[in-house]
Amino acid sequence: MKLWSIQGNTQKLDGGSMFGNAPRAMWTKWATPDDLNRIPLATRGLLATPLNGKTVLFETGIGAFFEPKLRERFGVQEDRHVLLDSLREAGFDHTDIDVVVLSHLHFDHAGGLLASWSEGAAPQLLFPNATFVLSTPHWLRAKRPHARDRASFIPGLCELLEATGRLEFIEGAHAPSLGDAVRFHYSDGHTPGMMLAEILGPDVHDGAHHGGVVFCADLVPGLPWVHVPITMGYDRFPELIIDEKQAFLADMAARGVRLFLTHDPDIALVQVVRDDAGRFSAIHPTAALAARSLQHAHETTP
Repeated sequence: MKLWSIQGNTQKLDGGSMFGNAPRAMWTKWATPDDLNRIPLATRGLLATPLNGKTVLFETGIGAFFEPKLRERFGVQEDRHVLLDSLREAGFDHTDIDVVVLSHLHFDHAGGLLASWSEGAAPQLLFPNATFVLSTPHWLRAKRPHARDRASFIPGLCELLEATGRLEFIEGAHAPSLGDAVRFHYSDGHTPGMMLAEILGPDVHDGAHHGGVVFCADLVPGLPWVHVPITMGYDRFPELIIDEKQAFLADMAARGVRLFLTHDPDIALVQVVRDDAGRFSAIHPTAALAARSLQHAHETTP
């Protein structure tokens, strides 16, 4: 199996919102804001093939579906569909993807499912040959969002996905399309039913897989959020996400599972370790993956 980090469109969002109740004096040590107080963010996908005999894309980034006014409002930096360009650079087309795994349906994770905005054109769903894997609890939230997070969802996307007949809903640890190659963890603190997909490592000790890669979605969106108390203003339940993150990072550290970071502007992959005081930190930062084997995913790149 080979892995690629697939860059999507980048955006800039308010630093205060991204770091929740952390004071500006703290978070500006980790991210430099522009004159509008915005910090740079990636929307990065993970491509794996062959995975259970399939070519699998974990998330699609924010894409280029916004009309120009909304693109400016949400700080999307490019007007082209960067994810499609990145797939081509890796030697793939969106039509080559057999499975798209969606941790959740917020627009910065699922917008890349749609073709670029064109004036007067109806939204068009890409990935015509893919099965779309989603958790049942999150699908229910996306269909009936709360007033607080309604703006995070893309109007009409659920209907487009339903019309394909290629939705696969799961609630347990495994998806039929991916077999035993991927184990799903769940988090409700950011949004109900968010899935964290772990590509299981090849080493098994005492019945547990070691050395894989896990797509952290918005539980750990970037390096600063490895620090357990740091949450986002966008999280629905900050105290819950802290508890979830504590348990999740302890498990990943114990089993040597690398963290794939979707929103960090510079780093795609890290290994998490825990010191004697119980604090977590990241080592072996890797900027990008390009046809990297799962066994060697931790090797750093310039």
